[in-house]
Amino acid sequence: HVQLVESGGDSVPAGGSLRLSCVASGDTIGRYCMGWFRQAPGKEREGVAVVGVDGSTVFAESAKGRFTSSKDSVKNTLDLQMNTLKPEDSAMYYCAAALVNPCNINTLRTVLTAGNGYWGQGTQVTVS
Repeated sequence: HVQLVESGGDSVPAGGSLRLSCVASGDTIGRYCMGWFRQAPGKEREGVAVVGVDGSTVFAESAKGRFTSSKDSVKNTLDLQMNTLKPEDSAMYYCAAALVNPCNINTLRTVLTAGNGYWGQGTQVTVS
């Protein structure tokens, strides 16, 4: 069983930057497809980025060119660096992990929706 705890959420002005972190415990994240999702009030949870077992990344169109993500299998952490933030980036951001291959936003979301993965409790990002 994997426990995920996010941190780093804050209120920032448009154009600003934030770095979210997710600390995992209970298992090593090296063998997991890891991802970041977000959910704004009244909207569905959407995928933002995934990081594969080999460290490869896939980003949603809304995040490309502005967000980067990486994992540290020694520290068991997953980070999301968000730059040039926009008001539409405001949401609760969730860290997630699952054993799924291939690792992309759609496959990870499918597995998580089926209950075969792990979610963090979320961290709030507000951009004004």
